[in-house]
Amino acid sequence: MVDEVQRHSVHTLVFRSLKRAHDLFITEHNKLPDKDPVAEKIWRSVKARDQYGSIVDTVRKKKALQPQVDDLMAADDNLAAIAEEPMSTIANTPSNSMSLAVVPQQQQQNTTQALIPRRPHSMPKPKWHAPWKLCRVISGHLGWVRCVAVEPANEWFVTGAADRVIKVWDLASGTLKVSLTGHISTVRGLAVSPRHPYLFSCGEDRQVKCWDLEYNKVIRHYHGHLSAVYCLALHPTIDVLITAGRDSTARVWDMRTKANVFTLTGHTNTIASVLCQAAEPQVITGSHDCTIRLWDLAAGKSRCTLTNHKKSVRALALHPNLYMFASASPDNIKQWKCPEGKFIQNLTGHNAIIECMAANSDGVLVSGANNGSIHLWDWRTGYNFQRLQAPVQPGSMDSEAGVYAMTFDHSGSRLITTDADKTIKIYKEDDSASEESHPVNWRPDLMKRKRY
Repeated sequence: MVDEVQRHSVHTLVFRSLKRAHDLFITEHNKLPDKDPVAEKIWRSVKARDQYGSIVDTVRKKKALQPQVDDLMAADDNLAAIAEEPMSTIANTPSNSMSLAVVPQQQQQNTTQALIPRRPHSMPKPKWHAPWKLCRVISGHLGWVRCVAVEPANEWFVTGAADRVIKVWDLASGTLKVSLTGHISTVRGLAVSPRHPYLFSCGEDRQVKCWDLEYNKVIRHYHGHLSAVYCLALHPTIDVLITAGRDSTARVWDMRTKANVFTLTGHTNTIASVLCQAAEPQVITGSHDCTIRLWDLAAGKSRCTLTNHKKSVRALALHPNLYMFASASPDNIKQWKCPEGKFIQNLTGHNAIIECMAANSDGVLVSGANNGSIHLWDWRTGYNFQRLQAPVQPGSMDSEAGVYAMTFDHSGSRLITTDADKTIKIYKEDDSASEESHPVNWRPDLMKRKRY
């Protein structure tokens, strides 16, 4: 057998292998059967149904409705012909024929209404807000006024300035009640406790102080910040104080024991604003690193970071009733929905560095900038219904027109602003204004919400 295999050349063996392959694949018994026309038709119908079934159903429904529409059009023609006939002819017409002419008209209203394409949802019209006007200017500080807070009973408010003095003013008359001294640098943040007779202050001297308002003196210091403290906030239900500043950290303090409960780290630049609320997220911070962080106060760590802003975030504002907050940056104002920080809309048009914001329960959002401009917005639609320019006091430079802090009183009817011209200004709604004298200049085509 070995001799027989060796007797053939390699060329012969290759030729035989090719012939076997040729016979295997070309023979009749390996040919595919002819396509069954019935199976081909079923396959094509299934494929067409799968791809275009919804379109076919829509066309079939429209064809089914077409005779009804033709009948309705004929009924319209009949009614038009009857309307053109004289009244005497109509009076002689039998009552049953009149009813037959009227019934298709009612059917037409029901059927043609379903055929009319729906208009796309338009933006809601903004609520009318009365314009605001300046009603009082209070002088007394010797430096830029940087912060303001209103007492829970709405009887007085307190301001802090670059002259290192905290002043308490009567809200109704604007008279000075008391001056508190103790800081050795600019006072940057103030908060009045709703449950205790305490006033909290912080400043560029790295100090956080607790003042007893019954004795008008400092009873506690909170030591720990490594640099200037720019903002503070009180928790509405827990005896906790949150402070933040230039060392890029927010510190949570036990109000009574002065213990540093948490140090909230994560920002990479100065924290300019901090908010505190009872619901989640309980702490919100805005920073010069262009981010907003939502913090889990129980765990002491960040739960979400919002990076939509392209420039430093200097101001935050909570809505008193809605579960939302707003953030301000030189690029625009953005609205967010809690607790996950869902972006809602942009408010554009404030071409300056926004230093402060405030919102009241009527849906008015106010923003103040370092050039003295104040913009008032409708919270729901983002409509800018008024723009004000804070007047500079005589003897001050035009560059001292900046608005650095603002807040509404607890009734929401008065807006208190603190300015760089060393004054405090109080605004209120213009009682003589109406919707006819100050109409809403509503342009939906110019108010398209930008989703970025």
